[in-house]
Amino acid sequence: MPGSPFPAGGSPNSVTVVPSGRFAYVADVIPGGVIGYSVAQNGVVTPLPGSPFTAPTGTAFVTTDPSGRFLYALNCGAVCSGSGSGNVAAYNIDPQTGALTPIAGSPFAAGQFPYALAIDPTGHFAYVANYGSGDVYSFAIDSQSGALTQIGLPVAAGTTPLSVAVDPWGQYVYTANTGSSDISAFAINFDGSLSTVAGSPFAAGAFTTGIAASNRGKFVVVTAGPGAFVYNIDNSGALHLVPGSPFAAGLGPNGVSIDPTDSFVYIVNGGSKNVSAYHFNDGNGKLTPAAGSPFPAGTFAAGITTAPAPTHQ
Repeated sequence: MPGSPFPAGGSPNSVTVVPSGRFAYVADVIPGGVIGYSVAQNGVVTPLPGSPFTAPTGTAFVTTDPSGRFLYALNCGAVCSGSGSGNVAAYNIDPQTGALTPIAGSPFAAGQFPYALAIDPTGHFAYVANYGSGDVYSFAIDSQSGALTQIGLPVAAGTTPLSVAVDPWGQYVYTANTGSSDISAFAINFDGSLSTVAGSPFAAGAFTTGIAASNRGKFVVVTAGPGAFVYNIDNSGALHLVPGSPFAAGLGPNGVSIDPTDSFVYIVNGGSKNVSAYHFNDGNGKLTPAAGSPFPAGTFAAGITTAPAPTHQ
């Protein structure tokens, strides 16, 4: 894009875009906070007035709810050069300006060093993977205020989970566990709580890092040291490795994103400072490198997302 790369704080680690495509937000680990941008029709981003928005120190992850009204920033505390065990900061998003204002009661407590959050497609439930305590907290989202209320007790995941995903039908939750090099799978109960899927955890590669669910709910794509591991999701939520996995990526594959049409997969590689792009066969789950891949990115590239062209009123 013209003007790229755009300034993004001291240690940008995660990026999200509202469903309309109008606003983008970056989690800045050091000094901590959320940087907001307006997105033009050509993809160029411009900092929002009032940005960066204050968050507790060690802001490692950011995402929005499906309505684009609420934003959640995870602060992983002392493990991310912040302090304490971390928490979840919640904000209202101004639909006209993109400005963030804290939600009453924020920040909300989670486990030790919360590192990733995923929201079910209805926007009713949120799931937080805690890097330090190796578990997943379940929350109900207040549809009016965006406030979080913990549901039941946390469930155990693998060692040091770094990312979490919810399938598009709101049936299952998956965590990528970098310490144990595997994937934990959970079924979502009617009240939003979680139950472990039979056979979980499922083996992956060393330093399992990122995870994304395909938009038709048939596959999850997981990044690990050797590259991209693709799994088929069966009717019980169990995972089955797709033949040909792992598909080669760059050095230190980290974040992964699947475009909304299930046509392309993108993996950001922190070690080789680039982005691997693939054609995604949503029939059999296989990945084929796109022409020109990999594409250059910045030093220690960490997070990636795909977004629609922005719609402006």
